[in-house]
Amino acid sequence: MAENEYVPLFETRQVKGRILFRWNAVIRIPFIHRLSQRFGKELPGIDIFVCTADPLLEPPSMVVNTVLSMMAYDYPPEKLSVYLSDDGGSNLTFYAMLEAANFSKTWLPFCKKFKVEPMSPEAYFRTASEPLNVQEWPSVKRLYEEMKMRIETTTKLNQIPEHIYKQHKGFREWNFVTSKRDHQTILQILIDGRDTNAVDIEGNPLPTLVYLAREKRPQYHHHFKAGAMNALIRISSKISNGPIILNVDCDMYSNNSESIKYSLCVFMDEEKGDEFGYVQFPQSFDNLTKNDIYGCSFRVIQKLEVHGLDANGGPCFIGTGCFHRREALCGKKYEKNFRFDLKKLNNTKVNERASLLEETCKVLASCTFEHNTTWGKEMGLIYGFPAEDIVTGLSVQCRRWKSMFLDPERDGFLGVAPITLLQLLVQHKRWTEGHLQVFLSKYCPLLYGYKKIPLKLRLAYCAYNLWAANCLATLYYVVVPCLCLLKGITLFPKISSPWVLPFAYVAFSHHAYSLGEFLWCGGTFLGWCNDQRMWLFKRTTSYLFASFETILKLLGYSQLAFVITTKVADEDISKRYDQEMIEFGVASPMFDILATLAILNLLGSFGAIKKVTMHADKGFKVLDQFGLQILLCLVLVTINLPVYQALFFRMDKGKMPSSVTYKSIIFALLACTLAVY
Repeated sequence: MAENEYVPLFETRQVKGRILFRWNAVIRIPFIHRLSQRFGKELPGIDIFVCTADPLLEPPSMVVNTVLSMMAYDYPPEKLSVYLSDDGGSNLTFYAMLEAANFSKTWLPFCKKFKVEPMSPEAYFRTASEPLNVQEWPSVKRLYEEMKMRIETTTKLNQIPEHIYKQHKGFREWNFVTSKRDHQTILQILIDGRDTNAVDIEGNPLPTLVYLAREKRPQYHHHFKAGAMNALIRISSKISNGPIILNVDCDMYSNNSESIKYSLCVFMDEEKGDEFGYVQFPQSFDNLTKNDIYGCSFRVIQKLEVHGLDANGGPCFIGTGCFHRREALCGKKYEKNFRFDLKKLNNTKVNERASLLEETCKVLASCTFEHNTTWGKEMGLIYGFPAEDIVTGLSVQCRRWKSMFLDPERDGFLGVAPITLLQLLVQHKRWTEGHLQVFLSKYCPLLYGYKKIPLKLRLAYCAYNLWAANCLATLYYVVVPCLCLLKGITLFPKISSPWVLPFAYVAFSHHAYSLGEFLWCGGTFLGWCNDQRMWLFKRTTSYLFASFETILKLLGYSQLAFVITTKVADEDISKRYDQEMIEFGVASPMFDILATLAILNLLGSFGAIKKVTMHADKGFKVLDQFGLQILLCLVLVTINLPVYQALFFRMDKGKMPSSVTYKSIIFALLACTLAVY
């Protein structure tokens, strides 16, 4: 091979697909050994953003594990900076970060010496057995457990001990904090990677570690996660200014020590690297049950659909596990002939002392800094949507940047999936509401992306943007055939009619293909059944509420809100989750709808069975006339079996509340009565 011959840092392989966002689907294969051979240690700086918002819903001990896993990447530590945005403004989280900074001096050399994966201490010690020839293993585990106990004890007491309070100047900031929604900017550089004294127990340099709680005042909108990310972009530009930014949620720890190098194979490719604005990794979870009781794995979407998006313009930005080019995220348009030298972009040295940097950078996270600027409009993450990630990724692509989806054999990141049904439904309500609001705004992919991104990519965006609209068709098939069956109205062809064949073919082929896809992507038959059940539950509740909420917002009757999914659960809930029992447990309008629809179809099935059995001479005629409607009701009854168990048979705390049971029975009987008479 000639000395100057171009050798790509990644390879693209074509796979076949059947629908729009699977046409020409591709798989990307990075070659990190070529990256090391070509660039050695001349690698760009990486700024990692971790966002948390509530120490009660997102425990500091979990946040610490995510931060430590990010600090432990197989990457030059002097070129690695980790930033935590604490939108809860909690001194408990700050204390946990101090503990993390201290423990990192032991954890990082341990990870590098023994090539530890995953790099989260909690995940590693939970899954790994003690090696025979590793003397440090017991002592490191003991240090971690002691740190974890201190953090959890402090969190439980909700108070920082006096002797700890005096150990760091940062705690004095909370003397001026009124509440988590009313406080000044708190910025603390806990580890200054430029300081020659910032070393681990073996004398190796440590990554930079920064804590930020941006200013909040009741009279100013803080724009939730998008506002936090934009504040981090500005703060980091003055401290480390890494040309590549990785953002993760606080529960999404690093599971692959080479993830940074995988992404750099894309960004640093000499021929095509300059075209890419961001590289998205899959959103995977480490707490899924064997049969994925809540259908949280996104199995088919991530194994099939996203690869099709990749081939037709690039995947969406999904809010976590994404590497961004700083210029692209900050509003720069892609220019075909412009070359980015990532090695030199962050070579500017910052000479200010850490204490001076802390003071001078605070203004960048103030409430008023963004006034009369393009932040939240053209720069940074876009404001005004619950799904700020989707609209931000779309805007980056419309500035002519491409994106790429990387799915290495070992998951890059692992997070925490919802372990109760209500958590899942509320989470999907926010996602679908955000998607629908994007579709109904000026950022509608069909219009905003016109002549900017390929038509196939615009249409693929719309398939996700219109998730919420699916509630209408689903509710029709769940409600109307059942009521018409009780009334004696035929909706489908007779069983004896040849016109029944198209219905049978479509139903069978669709579900057979769906099952085949699910199994091919590594799922189980019961997992597919659970996925179909959650599909029904989400479309009759989450999508319905998302549609109403969006309409109310457009009419000015509702304000934008951001609901945080809790990452904690008591022992009983976790036990039932491990046993794959669906958790209800609390009263909710969503459960009222689920239970009412379940009972409605149960009554419809009873009515159909009564017609068939009590009139033996007309039984075959009834089956012939209403066969498809009866089958549909029976299928829905089968899908809703866990709901009936929760309503009438379960005695544990995860059962359906009595108030939901009574209301659903009354609503269902009322609907049946009105339908019949």
